[in-house]
Amino acid sequence: MMIDLDYIETQAFDGALGAKCTEKGTEFRFWQPLADRAELRLYDEDGVLIKSAAMRNKNGVFECRVKGDLDGVYYGFAVTQNGETVETADPYAKSVTTDGRFSIAANMRRHAPKGWTGDRPISFSNPESAVICELSVRDFSMDEQAKFVNKGKFAAFCEQKPQNSHRAVIGLPYIQKLGATHIQLMPMFDFDLDGGEYNWGYNPRFYNAPSAYYAQEDGIAELRELIMAAHKKGLGVVADVVYNHVYDVESSAFEKIFPGYYFRTDENGRLSNGSGCGNEFASERLMARNFIVDSLCFLAREYHLDGFRFDLMGLLDIETLREAESVLRGINPDILLYGEGWTGGGSPLDESRRAVLKNARELPNFAFFNDTFRDSVKGSVFGAKDLGYVNGAADDWHYEQINAALSGGYPEDFWTSDPLQTLNYVECHDNFTLFDKLNISLDGANIERVIQADKMAAALIFLSRGSAFFQLGQEFLRTKNGLPNTYNSPDTVNSIKWDMATENRDIVEYYRGLIAIRKRYLPEFGERVFEKTGRGFIMTAGDFVLIVSPTDENITPELDGVFKVYADKERASDKPLYTAKRLFCAGNSILFARKVK
Repeated sequence: MMIDLDYIETQAFDGALGAKCTEKGTEFRFWQPLADRAELRLYDEDGVLIKSAAMRNKNGVFECRVKGDLDGVYYGFAVTQNGETVETADPYAKSVTTDGRFSIAANMRRHAPKGWTGDRPISFSNPESAVICELSVRDFSMDEQAKFVNKGKFAAFCEQKPQNSHRAVIGLPYIQKLGATHIQLMPMFDFDLDGGEYNWGYNPRFYNAPSAYYAQEDGIAELRELIMAAHKKGLGVVADVVYNHVYDVESSAFEKIFPGYYFRTDENGRLSNGSGCGNEFASERLMARNFIVDSLCFLAREYHLDGFRFDLMGLLDIETLREAESVLRGINPDILLYGEGWTGGGSPLDESRRAVLKNARELPNFAFFNDTFRDSVKGSVFGAKDLGYVNGAADDWHYEQINAALSGGYPEDFWTSDPLQTLNYVECHDNFTLFDKLNISLDGANIERVIQADKMAAALIFLSRGSAFFQLGQEFLRTKNGLPNTYNSPDTVNSIKWDMATENRDIVEYYRGLIAIRKRYLPEFGERVFEKTGRGFIMTAGDFVLIVSPTDENITPELDGVFKVYADKERASDKPLYTAKRLFCAGNSILFARKVK
């Protein structure tokens, strides 16, 4: 539907929208400046209409107040434009039915678990010290061998000491012990189940309503309990948000309320597809921008979130993100903000306005996933057998990218000069797991070679400048059976195989040691100086020495003194492993030490 966007933007509204529900009554409000009239409809849990009321039109904002306690009541709006009436749920809904047909009025105070009023986001003033662990709510607890009571649900995170079949403690206590500072939860707000198929939640419908898929009875309270449980363990919670598109435009509450406004179109008036999912949310339009900012602020306030990860952030406009940041910092000065600085395809949004990597300097307080680092370490994600520094391509180009990440000294043509803007990683939910990528690309190599490449990759992540990011299970060689993208694969593929945390305990301990080294010693590093040796290198940073040998060649540098060694081919710890007068880095490994004499 073609509309006069210039005129519509003059009708923008900056007040509160949605349903404000209290014990005494509920105010309902939505924006639609071209509608002829609107009606509020209330339903019981069987979908039977129990009340309807005309909504007043105040300069394009339709509103209605209903007395009494409506918490838990289903509702929707019937909007009439050009003689046609369409019923829709509320895009601002705080709770929705599983099928997304109805909004549910929610008094947020009513859905506060015990202790919630005293809960706060974690104190976290230095984003560069972040160690972020990505996971899916469902994958976290669906393993058949894992003894979670509340499998696939928010409540699984609140279980005190869940165990694997080896009787080792797993779940949130495990992540805390591993040393992560934050957990990043893949989309946990309402999404379409895509015909009941398994999915990770990147089919968004309602951005403010916890997914009923992960809830048992009260999604709002149960998500808050998850966040409170994490905070009690000193872990921040980052929400993966997907404002760049919706699952289906035609059935979307945005499109039903105001056809033709909330989604970008190309020069022929067809929906554009920069998301690769069939549509793009038009963040640059004033009321779309208002929605995103309002939604982020609502989630930050009402769920005490510690950060947001923006899916395909390159489809969001810079001005919207700047505005969101300004308000979010007022709610939580320590909030983490980062995302994917790319799109999933071409977009009509002018490139100069996009939050893509080349425009990173326009968003100085946002971090961006560093895909250059990712590909330089293990090889391109677009080629299963493409090689990186740790698995066979230790050439100058790969070394230079790793040097930049470790030192924070990026080349002039890089997208940032500030390490605070880089989020270093080699594995996330997309593409191969690190183990599968290394196993495929090192075709024919024995498992020990694959493990040593994995350990080198981990060392490069955790000893680099910027934030560190890993996917849960990376630390125990998580595999997805060699499948590159498993968004629609079953639990047998995607669930966290918690027994592996015990069976590969030595690798888990190696990761734990590297994280501990990062937390304890990186702030002391100071200037980092590099020396190439063969195809490896030596980095000195004050009294600290990092040696990396990505080939079979051993490295024995001519460095005088006595050194305490904290990490070598086999072990890593923030406490000295042994003392050495001569450093020795075995081939296909790293050595990290500190000069003490």
